[in-house]
Amino acid sequence: MMKRATPYLLLLPLTLYFLTFLVTPILIVARYSLATRGPLGGVQFEWTLANYAATLDPRYLDILARSLGYAGAATLICLLLAYPMAYWIAMQGGQRKGLLLLCLMLPFWTSFLVRIYAWKAILGAKGLLNLGLISCGLISQPLQLLNSPFAVILGLVYGFLPFMALPIYVSLEKLDRTLMDAASDLGATPRTTFFKVVLPLSMPGVIAGCILTFIPAIGDFVTPDLLGGPENKMIGNVIESKFFPEQDWPMGSAVACGLMALLLVSLIAYTRRVVPEES
Repeated sequence: MMKRATPYLLLLPLTLYFLTFLVTPILIVARYSLATRGPLGGVQFEWTLANYAATLDPRYLDILARSLGYAGAATLICLLLAYPMAYWIAMQGGQRKGLLLLCLMLPFWTSFLVRIYAWKAILGAKGLLNLGLISCGLISQPLQLLNSPFAVILGLVYGFLPFMALPIYVSLEKLDRTLMDAASDLGATPRTTFFKVVLPLSMPGVIAGCILTFIPAIGDFVTPDLLGGPENKMIGNVIESKFFPEQDWPMGSAVACGLMALLLVSLIAYTRRVVPEES
């Protein structure tokens, strides 16, 4: 009897942690999303779907579309940059793999906020980038880099590139090298081997990296706030403004629940795509 209960007892701490710090907060946010905002900014727990109906306002839909575009562009750029990087580390890194991975993770040793402020200094009218271009004679006037979509996407790529690179690296690292040798022995060119063997077998890492990059990128509010300005705010900025300056917790909760639904859809898509291949 005790032997049968051992696996469940081992899972008990994780289950309690999961229920306490994930399920319970989600249920609280969902309950707030069905409440109403009080006249003085409080919360009146009256059941209503008005907050979800308000999320269909064109203002929110435009911001959501912008957020999807920024996060999608950042995810694509991260993929194009991270795959060659992860491929080289996995295939050619040798004994330096640990050092190279350490260099990849090195930015995480400092605060994300500090790193974004550093980009604000770099991209400013009198920042390092503009001063460098002017000193080289490439431009005569400073470029408007801050408060632009370019700055937001650049900040997202910089912030979430490791989230793309690490899953791809893990997928490539556990790749059976004999399959590549077999393809070569059968006359396949390196290009054919990559597209027919390496890339398909590394797709679980690619999909995981895209999810781990896209989901936090679409909910980020620090990067667009510091680098994008009011004209380039994302859906994360809407949630932050609803909870704090406006004190409209029900509306902020409704928008947050929409993002959680997006996360759920992404995870379902990931499961359907990856699990059959691994089984």
